[in-house]
Amino acid sequence: MTKELLHFQKEPSEIPLRLVPEMEASPESVVVEKQFVNFTFLRVCPDWHKLDDEKKGLFKAEFSEVFESFRDDFLLFSYSLVGFDSRADLMFWRVARSLDLIQDMTARLNQTNFGRFVETSDNYLSVTKRMMFIEGPGEDRQRVRAGSAKYHFFYPCAKDQEWFEMPSEERDAMIQENFMVGKRFPNIKIHLTHAFGFKDTEYLISFETDEPRDFLALAEELRRTPASRMTLRGVPVYTCRQRSLMECLDALG
Repeated sequence: MTKELLHFQKEPSEIPLRLVPEMEASPESVVVEKQFVNFTFLRVCPDWHKLDDEKKGLFKAEFSEVFESFRDDFLLFSYSLVGFDSRADLMFWRVARSLDLIQDMTARLNQTNFGRFVETSDNYLSVTKRMMFIEGPGEDRQRVRAGSAKYHFFYPCAKDQEWFEMPSEERDAMIQENFMVGKRFPNIKIHLTHAFGFKDTEYLISFETDEPRDFLALAEELRRTPASRMTLRGVPVYTCRQRSLMECLDALG
């Protein structure tokens, strides 16, 4: 994992967000390697609560050791959903240059003792593309800069048929309008990655912030935009709190 994949706290910028157009291929073009992004939501099985504390401690330590052994291969973050959601108890946000790494890590975690007591309640894959929103010159459009805030609101976005019947320029303008609304909330960091082909969603949208009230205010404003009116309802939104893996596991009881 190269140094440029390490997350950092981005400096504030006065330059407004803008949509970066797709670059035309040419013999002189430099191919920028994409990143694969994975959101895995896990739920602990009821049998976990029947174990004694000693076994729980051993199983959590083993699971944590395997998890941390992949730290150099990923941007890797753990989140607790305990008390926030009945569908999942924890979430892993993983960013890597290879789908194989995501599968290899998942297989290793499944082989642990703790892995026998959790099940995947939801799983999403996406990829970064050149068509990304950036804040100014010199920003890297091809890499996710993640994990800078306490709270993570995850929103898989599916569009209705009217969306796809529109010219791409109109769709891009609507997406840009949504991001400009988000710009009015400088303490909320928005990530957009592309999921079409992996799942029946078009985009995975993440909102990072230290203040959940600000996210609720942003969500209310986004609800009124033209792009939001073409979003299918019933798509789940998850509220996640970033914590160390051991804190996430301890919260499971």
